[in-house]
Amino acid sequence: MLIIDGSQGEGGGQILRTALALSAITGTTVKIENIRARRPKPGLQRQHLVAVQAAARVCNGQLEGDALNSREITLTPQSPVSGDWHFDIGSAGSTSLVLQTVLPILLHAPGPSTVHLAGGTHNSLAPPLEFLTDSFFPVLYCIGISVTAELQRHGFYPAGGGAMSASIQPWQARVPLDLMERGKSIGRHAQVLISHLPAHVASREAQAVKHALHWSHAEVDETEVKAAGPGNCLIAKLRFAQVAAVFTAFGELRKSAEKVAQECVSQVTGYLDHDAPVCEHLADQLLLPLALGAGGRFRTGKPSDHTITNATIIGLFLGDRIVLADNGDRTWTVTVRGGTA
Repeated sequence: MLIIDGSQGEGGGQILRTALALSAITGTTVKIENIRARRPKPGLQRQHLVAVQAAARVCNGQLEGDALNSREITLTPQSPVSGDWHFDIGSAGSTSLVLQTVLPILLHAPGPSTVHLAGGTHNSLAPPLEFLTDSFFPVLYCIGISVTAELQRHGFYPAGGGAMSASIQPWQARVPLDLMERGKSIGRHAQVLISHLPAHVASREAQAVKHALHWSHAEVDETEVKAAGPGNCLIAKLRFAQVAAVFTAFGELRKSAEKVAQECVSQVTGYLDHDAPVCEHLADQLLLPLALGAGGRFRTGKPSDHTITNATIIGLFLGDRIVLADNGDRTWTVTVRGGTA
């Protein structure tokens, strides 16, 4: 049994998701203690509980400790199982994070799988579907992974009520990644999503983005979507020949439209301040598939606590496979040694 301290490093749900996936893939029984110990609400919240239970189901595993607010769980896995899977978070918890938990496991299943998820689709502190489909999945395709996802209904915090689905093919040929340059810029676009809110909220956010980034009217859209409750999300996409970067900011009670826009703009300008192709969030997500695949390398900005913690957890299961090197020009090179788990 591998025992992991869930309070180490970044200390959040990423430790849980990576450890569960690697447990199922490697067949290693894992006990995770002190789950989210340093968070305002420690232990398993709804989305974490569903992620834990989903990971166990897709590997025919045995779970102990899977209850709301639990700070310790044990997973004894069997082997990945393909199928038609349905997971309902029952709150506005992130469907994307549950998908990211089961995706690596189902890539190792014997046949194709479909995953249906209900809950929140656009949440702060979690990647929205647009990040997955426009930034993450295209890079996965380059290393031999075939996965697609579709949004059925938007779900914002706190009402939830969203739905998405994903189709996952077994991972056949593993291809190393070499993503050191962005390539030529081929487009940029921002979209303001609102639900059950005054139209001026979207207009003010769009105007603020256009003014701050000097983008044209055609490069910023305002879209009213159907959802169970009020919500607001601003999504900016930068497309290059080799990669796409996706940045998001979310409206909240008593947060001005201008503040939402500024949060998104700051992410865009931060990415454009250097020339590394891989944004902070994509860097974090690429570590596990590269370590399980044929490895590779990419350039990114300064690694986040999330990325460093993720590399540490991967090392506990697979050995030291990830090297983070400072290039001295505000970019870092991440090299990952791959190999069958």
